[in-house]
Order: sequence, then C-alpha cells, then structure tokens
Amino acid sequence: MGNANHRNSQELPTFRGPVFRPGDAGYDDEVSGFQAGYSHRPVLVVGAADAEDVRTAVSYAAREGLPIAVQATGHGLSVAARDAVLISTRRLTELVVDPSRATARVGAGVRSAELIAAAGEHGLAPLNGSSPTVGVVGYTLGGGVGLLARQFGYAADHVHAVELVTADGELRRLEPGDELFGAVLGSGGNFGVVTALEVGLVPVRTVYGGQLVFDTPLVEQALETWRQWSATVPDELTSSVTLLGFPDIPPVPAPMRGRYVASVRIAYNGPAEEGERLVAPLRAVGDRIVDAVQPLPYTHCAAIHRDPADPHPYTATNALLGEFPAEAVRAVLDVAGPTSPVPCLVDIRHLGGALRTAGPDGIAVDHREAEYVVRVLSSPGFGGVGPDAIRERHALLREVLAPWTLGHSLAFLYGDGEHADEAQTRAGYRPATYERLAALKATYDPRNLFRFNRNIRPESKSAEPVDDGPGTE
Repeated sequence: MGNANHRNSQELPTFRGPVFRPGDAGYDDEVSGFQAGYSHRPVLVVGAADAEDVRTAVSYAAREGLPIAVQATGHGLSVAARDAVLISTRRLTELVVDPSRATARVGAGVRSAELIAAAGEHGLAPLNGSSPTVGVVGYTLGGGVGLLARQFGYAADHVHAVELVTADGELRRLEPGDELFGAVLGSGGNFGVVTALEVGLVPVRTVYGGQLVFDTPLVEQALETWRQWSATVPDELTSSVTLLGFPDIPPVPAPMRGRYVASVRIAYNGPAEEGERLVAPLRAVGDRIVDAVQPLPYTHCAAIHRDPADPHPYTATNALLGEFPAEAVRAVLDVAGPTSPVPCLVDIRHLGGALRTAGPDGIAVDHREAEYVVRVLSSPGFGGVGPDAIRERHALLREVLAPWTLGHSLAFLYGDGEHADEAQTRAGYRPATYERLAALKATYDPRNLFRFNRNIRPESKSAEPVDDGPGTE
C-alpha cells in the first residue's frame, strides 16, 4: 500500500499508489489543484498509479456508500467533494503517439503541453485548447473547443476509444457504437473515471497566430471590427477577443499596467502570407500595444493565448449565442466592461465552421448551431469584491444576452459549485439529449456516485433513493 501507516488502513484494499486521509502528510498537496478558490476535502484520497487502482477505489467507495470525485489538474473543479473518496489521476501519465495512424493513447494525468510536444515530434497536433496545463482527458470530456476548432470541430469528435471505470467497478473499453461512448464525451465525468483516451491527431506543423492588443481608447472599435470581420473569415481561422483590465502594479508588464485592453487572439492554419492578408483589417483598427501575430511552430501554440500558469481563484459563466449583433457588443461592454463595479475578464470566442457538424455516435455536445460563446470570469476577493456581487453581475450579463442565447457550455462554467443545480445542467443540452443521458445514468450509476460535477441526475425508475449530494437540487 502506498501509505501503510494511514489511519484505518486495515479497512482498505491494497493500492499501488499512495493513499491519504485528512491530516496525513501529502493530503493537502494531493487535493490541491489549479482552482485556488476552494478544493476537495474528501475522507480518503487514492493517488491511483494505474487503472487497477482506479477500479479498486471505485469498488471500495461503492461498497462503503461513499460518492466519488475525480481530479487530475483541478482546472475544471466545479463541485467540491466532502465525505467522499477522491481519485487523483495525475499519476496516469501514459502517452504513446502512433504516427502511422495519427493517434495518441493518453492517460488521465497527461497535460496538454505534453501531448502537444509528443505529437509535434511527428508533425502532428492534438485539438488542444488555450492552456498548456489543462489535463487532456478532462478537457476532452467537456467537448474541447480548441485553437483550430472552426477547422476541425470539437476534440470530443476525434476520440477513437475511451477506457472507463463505471460505478460497478468494471473497467470498460468504449468505442464508437457502444451506448456509453457518446454519453461520456461531453458529460464531464458523470459516468465514471476515464483512465485513458485514444484521440485523433491532425497534420499541423505551424500556424499563423498570436495576439493583437489594443489600448483603452480602441477597445470598443476593436471589438466591433472583430465582430464584423469574424463573419467573413474561412474555417481555417479560429479567433477570440478578451477584454480585461490590468492593475497598476509592478508584476504587470509595463505596456499593460493600469490599462483596460482588448486582446484579439488568432490561430490560422494556412500560409503566413494569407494570414497577414486576413488579419490586415484588424491591424487597421489602430496602434497596438502588442502585435505578436506571426508564424509559429504549433509546439509554441501556448503563446497565442498566454493563459496564466499559476493557480488562482476564479468563477465564470457563459452564454452560447446564435448571433452576435452590435447590440450584444454594447450590452457586454455596459455590463462587464471597464465601468463594471465587478472586475470581469470577458472572453468571446468565434465558433461555427466544423463545430456545427454533428458528432459521431451521439456525442453529448449540443448547441452546435452557436456562432459565438461569451464567457465572463471574475476572481473572488480581487478588488475587494465578494462572491455574491460576482454572481449578481454574471447573472446580469446572462440576462442582457438572453435575446441571442441558445444555452450555455458546461465546460466553461467554473467555480460557484454550491449553486449548481439540475436546471443549470439541463441548459447545457437539448432536452432529448439530457433525457438520454439521465436514462443511461440510471443504468450505469443509479446511486449517483459520480456527482461532484455539473450533475446529470439518474432518471427515476424505481423507489430506490438517489442521493443528490452537494451541488444538486
């Protein structure tokens, strides 16, 4: 056993990886993750060394009637676990690229940067997102809106196989055609613990990409220009705009210090000359604080968004929009722009293109007709603003965007897990999709052991009680 001296060890099965209880050395490190606003506080942590450890931990939790949480990097922590078993998958780091098939076998502990580097050795690229520190499996289970999403679609659409431990302790290999295959992809861990994925890779070596950053006087013009321009670009170009204010403090780079800016992020899979032509209307907006759009090896793609690498507290909501008219631009700026009493980072991503295409075998990623997603993130405590004020401001943004809203992306809901409920989860799917998932949940997880997430409640089929657990209604 990984930690033979922990309390009550005689009650536990044997694991290859370490086991922790509250108060044990290493417990706090094991439960910590990228989300610094809060963390899981389980009664038991299993640091799984392999899929058999995962299977044993799930079987133990089920026998004891304990719900199960799963964590690799902690980026997507939504509902914190209490009185539960946490399975830490960070040690499942198997990574094998098969260049002849353009696929990779990826363990649940592999981070995006590691897969990008391994694939890049063969002139291939994964359909990764903006952050290099995100876990590949967690990102993909949420659907996966990548840097080249408009050309290639959701990362979930390129999964070839899923290895999953279900609530009965069985390790299953799921492939297209299996009823759980599509349900797992897009539902964010509601059906068990994924120990590994086999994912498709694409032949991309370089991109024309980076950031154009505009200062405060040009923010509104830059956003409106991007809005109009994005409707004209080819699917090979995926872009987004982030609006944010920087504090006037020394750690902030001098060009950004004390400024409210619009940062346009570009990823174009095509010749640099054509990329320059396509981006010219954005450069014509005016002077840039930063102009770093240039040819990049795909292995350097983290430079496009430059997401923060250090853990920090954050909460976020979003709206998937069928269109993004000028009225919506004004609404976003009025509610979450530079005059907002709650500091907000607004991120607007251009969707469409290949993202509209229905995924194979009932993959649970809906609202594919959305053309844009508007995300808003805030940090509790930053600027002296508390969670209630943040929640109210985020709700106001959703309200003003309601005329164009189709639903929201569950993968882009961060923090605020104590307010998660069934209505919130349902809004991430079409009604028929949710009902299908709830029926499968009743078959494969009838006691709702996997509920520390944007939870899909098992469809009621009998008098057997279903434990809603925290974060559900």
